[in-house]
Amino acid sequence: MKIIILEEHGFESAMRGLARSFNQDVAKMPAVALNLGPKDLGHNKFLESIVVWIDIDAPRFWWSEFDTYRVGVTKQSDSTMHTLKRRLLTMDDFEMPIDADYPELLNLKILSVNIDIENVKNALPDGFIQGRTVCMNYKAIRNMILQRRNHKLPQWRKFCEAMKNLKYAEYLGIEGWQLAEAR
Repeated sequence: MKIIILEEHGFESAMRGLARSFNQDVAKMPAVALNLGPKDLGHNKFLESIVVWIDIDAPRFWWSEFDTYRVGVTKQSDSTMHTLKRRLLTMDDFEMPIDADYPELLNLKILSVNIDIENVKNALPDGFIQGRTVCMNYKAIRNMILQRRNHKLPQWRKFCEAMKNLKYAEYLGIEGWQLAEAR
């Protein structure tokens, strides 16, 4: 699994909006925001205005869980339909080691003159790596971390750990932010 934070925007605008709520000077808002970050129920809605774009290469089984998060999240993915025929598959295209003959079996299907792309897609294991460029707001990220930071799948723990590298991670208000060891 690879995670690359591409860009982040909106912190200054989020602080400006927060200043409106309190009828205060914008310069005072970062301290206020640190106190509001851990408070849900609308108190930390400023997090919705901070947006981040992230490239994530992850196995299909992880993406099926990630798709639970739809509010505050958009994504564009590798199209298996359009990309499977562009190159031969290798072991690097899969999350975990799979049977050494399996990529070759898939490659034979891909190279077939009468390729049936549906057949090839159905034959892909859940460990097949798919890349997506994801756009999320900090509020959605906070929710993911709170729900998945101690998940039994190591990919979720890796995702949560990577979110510590956000420019304004301290405003997410994640108490202690300790991740469980692998179970």
